[in-house]
Amino acid sequence: MNLYLLRHGVAADPGATGCEDDSERPLIPKGERRLRAAAAAMKKLGLSFDLILSSPFLRARQTAEIVAGELRLKKRLEIFDELVPGGNSRALMQALSELKPAPENVLLVGHEPHLSRLISLLVSGNADAAAIEMKKGGLCKLEAAELRNGQCARLIWLLTPAQMELMA
Repeated sequence: MNLYLLRHGVAADPGATGCEDDSERPLIPKGERRLRAAAAAMKKLGLSFDLILSSPFLRARQTAEIVAGELRLKKRLEIFDELVPGGNSRALMQALSELKPAPENVLLVGHEPHLSRLISLLVSGNADAAAIEMKKGGLCKLEAAELRNGQCARLIWLLTPAQMELMA
């Protein structure tokens, strides 16, 4: 399985007017613009996803919706609670490994530090072993022959939003 991890785009600051609840912070125009460029880069890379799983938090949902819309994959988008900040990686890996038929390409849309800890866990077996930081709108590709909660994947690439903008 190819796992793609996408951090949500640039969002309103915590505590901004109308955003007292962290889960309701929306993307700002700059974040939306960068995500459209990221989606264009994904097209140029020939990426498509059998399934898109997103955190239920507004900024992540909006990120997933932009990508799904640009790639014409809206029917493949689902909300998954384990992608919230501090989500349960074990439950996430269990749910992914139980999907039938097994998808080949899955996009996970979430938050930091959960996504970088997940990358570290899947690549090294330890969530704290690798010093990985995903930028807002950054995209990572992992390859895994078998998903489990531990060392099971190879890091193929990690792109920053600036790199994806250059590809768009």
